Amino acid sequence: MANINSSNTLSSTFYLTGIPGYEEFHHWISIPFCVLYLVGIMGNCTILHIVRTDPRLHEPMYYFLAMLSLTDMGMSMPTMISLFRVLWSISREIQFNICVVQMFLIHTFSFTESSVLLAMAFDRYVAICHPLRYATILTPRLIAKIGIAALLRSAFAMIPLLARLAFFPFCHSHTLSHSYCLHQDMIRLACADTKFNVIYGLVLITVLWGMDSLGIFVSYMYILQSILRIASREGRLKALNTCASHICAVLILYVPMIGLSIVHRFAKHSSPLIHIFMAHIYLLVPPVLNPIIYSVKTKQIRQGVLHIVFPTKVSSTVM
Repeated sequence: MANINSSNTLSSTFYLTGIPGYEEFHHWISIPFCVLYLVGIMGNCTILHIVRTDPRLHEPMYYFLAMLSLTDMGMSMPTMISLFRVLWSISREIQFNICVVQMFLIHTFSFTESSVLLAMAFDRYVAICHPLRYATILTPRLIAKIGIAALLRSAFAMIPLLARLAFFPFCHSHTLSHSYCLHQDMIRLACADTKFNVIYGLVLITVLWGMDSLGIFVSYMYILQSILRIASREGRLKALNTCASHICAVLILYVPMIGLSIVHRFAKHSSPLIHIFMAHIYLLVPPVLNPIIYSVKTKQIRQGVLHIVFPTKVSSTVM
């Protein structure tokens, strides 16, 4: 049976589940999903537009914010077509090669987002602990290198994991438990030894997320020490306020991400709805909430959004 693997697997067709038990409500369920996707895309495109068009925002903090918006869209958009094809009863089928591309994009951008949040923590550390050297340390050249390194690190880390899938025979069920493809979901269908994928995936999560979260934690330890040295209460609050949006973004990514990993690895026999719910939170909550949080908490972004929505009023206020 193991010899049917490579050629047959590459041409295999898999079937997406959607939300089991609620098939008759799929059209209605698609409405909130459609709203969330639109809010996420519009919010992140607005952030990118504001950062690109406002010369005052051509600073390291806002360049990293633009990277965060790009990775948010990179996480969520690959799932749109397959999700709505299932919910709108167009087709539940997905080819193996398309499934692998979808997995690659989802997991690569989720790891990249973690690295971008680490870079944003470093940005806050330099801004608060070394303000006089801020512009000389975080040069545009270094920022570009950080962004490219974050993307390449995540992409190359995923290649061994997904390449092995092409050599797995799927001789039983081809039905995936989500509306899109996730690595943890796919390897459960393989009738082969998946020990490498399980161990490598766990090591990958531990090392990449662990390194990033440790770096964020250390950065904030130094930031907190610097803030406590500020004499005035107003100065301390102002410094903390510059970090509030980033702390929220870290929690919004890591809490669903850790929750999804725990559910897939240690709650395999729990209700399928829990798996589906956690998977959609993991992909949709950060792209929807991050632009809202930064628009509310960051004055320059908020002014840019108001200028787009009420150009005449904002212009007259500035005058």
